[in-house]
Amino acid sequence: MLRRLTLGMAVIMLPFAAAQLVAAPAEAAPSVVTLHYDASDLPDYQAETAQAVANWNGLEHNVQLSAGGNATILLHEVNGGGSYTQTDGHGNGDIYIDVQQVAQGFDPTRIIAHEFGHNLGLPDDYSGPCEEVMSGHGPGTSCKNAVPDAQEAAQVDQNFANGFAATSSRRVTQD
Repeated sequence: MLRRLTLGMAVIMLPFAAAQLVAAPAEAAPSVVTLHYDASDLPDYQAETAQAVANWNGLEHNVQLSAGGNATILLHEVNGGGSYTQTDGHGNGDIYIDVQQVAQGFDPTRIIAHEFGHNLGLPDDYSGPCEEVMSGHGPGTSCKNAVPDAQEAAQVDQNFANGFAATSSRRVTQD
């Protein structure tokens, strides 16, 4: 008798349990932030820019860089003064690539990847090893690595984990 009662209750409760499963909201998949850039003012380094972008995009899950569109990151070529970025660290900024640094032997793909890193919210780490893109010119001209390391990529993913965080303040990062 007890077994029949238990079985009967299970049969009665089954539709309610199924309704709860259907009614439960599914967790939304995190959206990927797409940051658009314009490198038309950096004509001598189009291939290097594309490679730097591919290096970042190959490691990131929450943010991707894309050419064109409504660009919020603008790249410029300058002659002297060092490469640097003016950015809010959240995908809005101007990147200045110094052709004199390239002439001195610094790798242009590494410089561009480094400057994109600032636009993705990363600070400089000049004392870091060549394996860190954000070590910038610290390791010297022999360093050609333009691929962010796992820690840098993880920090960028964390920076954009909740989508796009707009901010109005901009900072200049001189490299």
